[in-house]
Amino acid sequence: MSMEQMQKLKKKLPEWLETSRLRTGQGDVAAYIPELAKASRDTLGIHIADSQGQTVSAGDCGLPFTMQSISKVFTLILALMDHGEEAVFYNVGKEPTGDDFNSMIKLELVEPGIPFNPLINAGAITVSSLIAGDSPEEKSERILQFFRKLAGNDRLDYNMDVYHSELETGDLNRSLAYFLKQNGVLKDPVEDVLSVYFRHCSIEVDCSDLSRMALVLAFDGVDPQSGEKLIPRRYIQIAKTFMVTCGMYNASGEFAIDVGLPAKSGVSGGIMALVPGQYGIGVVGPSLNSKGNSIAGVHLLERLSKEFDWSLF
Repeated sequence: MSMEQMQKLKKKLPEWLETSRLRTGQGDVAAYIPELAKASRDTLGIHIADSQGQTVSAGDCGLPFTMQSISKVFTLILALMDHGEEAVFYNVGKEPTGDDFNSMIKLELVEPGIPFNPLINAGAITVSSLIAGDSPEEKSERILQFFRKLAGNDRLDYNMDVYHSELETGDLNRSLAYFLKQNGVLKDPVEDVLSVYFRHCSIEVDCSDLSRMALVLAFDGVDPQSGEKLIPRRYIQIAKTFMVTCGMYNASGEFAIDVGLPAKSGVSGGIMALVPGQYGIGVVGPSLNSKGNSIAGVHLLERLSKEFDWSLF
């Protein structure tokens, strides 16, 4: 991070964040998962990290929240590392859907009945079934250890209240999973696959953890602070492409135009974004717009991208 950018960020970021926070009243929290409904609608925080260990943050950046769909980026990478591209993309496609993230319609209408991409729920459930391990517990433990390594934080763990809340209310995800099972996409028992899926969605992080995970993506799979290569570059390419085309649900095209960064959102209000070769960014803002993205978080990222000319396009 250049001295000039760092000084401008430290000076202006709190002001920009408070301007974006005014947007929170236009959205609402994800009430369909009871535990997520407890979040404060007015929360907004951000943490930005660079390769030298410099950071700048503002707002409620220390607030813990669950990864939800952000975790799908990293379970995809782990499945690719376990099995390779051919096996993974035999079971899940590479295209945006234009539908809601929990929609079943394309599974039924479009042959061969596999999920369109790994970042919608049906795709992420399929990817969860592809994680190597002899039991749901072993698969989940491998995912958790992988996430801890990427975040540089051995204390990452599940929020069990959120996990049980999703387990008890996730009937639409069960429907998707049983449909996939009927189509022969899922080989394991549905409840075993869903326990892995709900667990990785309920891993709890803060904005700092997300920014550190994003930094590994920004530097092509190398942890720039330790120099350790954690992920093959090819799988980073795949993950970043999905983040651009599918990462913000069916507002991904709009986000690409307005912000222009690889990003992934979750319904807890988290957004993980990255500036390739430069920064990892973690945002939390539980008030969501109609597409399921943090309404204030998107506004803040748009402001930052325009101020610093971060767009890839």
